[in-house]
Amino acid sequence: MKTLSISDAETMVLALQDEIRRSQEARYDHRLHAILLVAQGVTCPEVASLLGDALRTVQYWVCRFEQEGLAGLVDADRPGRPKKLTDHQFDQVNKALRSTPRDVSLSTNIWDGKTLSEFIHRQFDIDIGVRQCQRLFRQLGFRLRKPRPVIAKADRERQKRHKKNSE
Repeated sequence: MKTLSISDAETMVLALQDEIRRSQEARYDHRLHAILLVAQGVTCPEVASLLGDALRTVQYWVCRFEQEGLAGLVDADRPGRPKKLTDHQFDQVNKALRSTPRDVSLSTNIWDGKTLSEFIHRQFDIDIGVRQCQRLFRQLGFRLRKPRPVIAKADRERQKRHKKNSE
């Protein structure tokens, strides 16, 4: 039988390892495989080499498994940075975005990252960057839509004929 191989194996190994690290379930499965190999008599250095992990990491997994069982292999919660907006403030932002910026005493016509950042600063005295405000739009189900410019003295019928998706 022909031996199977992966094309560009070196790059694929790195991509697969990244994918394992990205998913919480995959990390847990990865640790289970390491413990299974150790339980079957493979040494920690061999397991580390096979799975592409540091020797000390595999040793930590084995120790945690011995002390806590399967629960020792589950990722602990990672708290991260605390939210700047409370749930109530977040709801107020959501409500404000459903109206125009002029309705909340801002001088622009459309919501964008800068406008939302300014609104949050004025309303709650909280500084949130433009990029984070753009993420808030997506969290709330909005997407950025800029109005198309209108060319002065343009022939609308002629423009319609040249559009890809004209009716």
